[in-house]
Amino acid sequence: MRVDGVLFDIDDTLVDTRGAFGHALSDAARRYLPDLPPERYPELVTVWRADVGGHYAAYTRGEVGYAGQRMTRANELHEQFGGPVLDADGFAVWDESFQKAFADAWTAHPDVDVVLDKLLAAGLAVGALSNASVAFQTSKLDRVGLLDRVPMLVGVDTLGFGKPHPATFLEACRRLGTEPERTAYVGDELDVDALGAVGAGLLGIWVDRPGGRRHAITDTDIASARASGVLVIDSLGALPETLGI
Repeated sequence: MRVDGVLFDIDDTLVDTRGAFGHALSDAARRYLPDLPPERYPELVTVWRADVGGHYAAYTRGEVGYAGQRMTRANELHEQFGGPVLDADGFAVWDESFQKAFADAWTAHPDVDVVLDKLLAAGLAVGALSNASVAFQTSKLDRVGLLDRVPMLVGVDTLGFGKPHPATFLEACRRLGTEPERTAYVGDELDVDALGAVGAGLLGIWVDRPGGRRHAITDTDIASARASGVLVIDSLGALPETLGI
């Protein structure tokens, strides 16, 4: 399984985005959902990350704008949990507070540093491919102290669409300087990340952290993914050994 390079997803792979969402949504709930008891705040994170309406996915396909999908999701969250309807001006205020609280809570997962050091020491090229914008994810990597080791190569705005389109993986490999068949892609989403990578000719690795899934995934789904060539690890710390390092 020796590879020449490793491409990483960022959110909930390198960065604890779920925890940051929890911080930001709790802050929003205190402002906009005063009747929601704090013990229900985790439900907000579950709903936000699941995005059952597929609004963020539509954004990654280039079908809607970033702000528009966020406003729709914020209003759907309010509708479900008893918050006010946000017009454009109201959402601008909501989003400014949300983004600040979100960014303030960005942290890298604790196993990231050791893994990156091992990969780089082994001579592998390392970079990031994400379904968010290049500028936004560059600032995130910089803020958590990873940008010097994980350059942001391809975002949703690079080609005008994102994963799981094969072209995004191939463009990231081109910028990384590695052949797809000699490149691993590591991410926390089975379909968008691991299966998408395999479909583009890369080695797809799914980081299935306990409690980290956005959507329900059956044993049949996992078996089918493994049969397609996906490798499954339960923590990023298992990556070097999986790659034979």
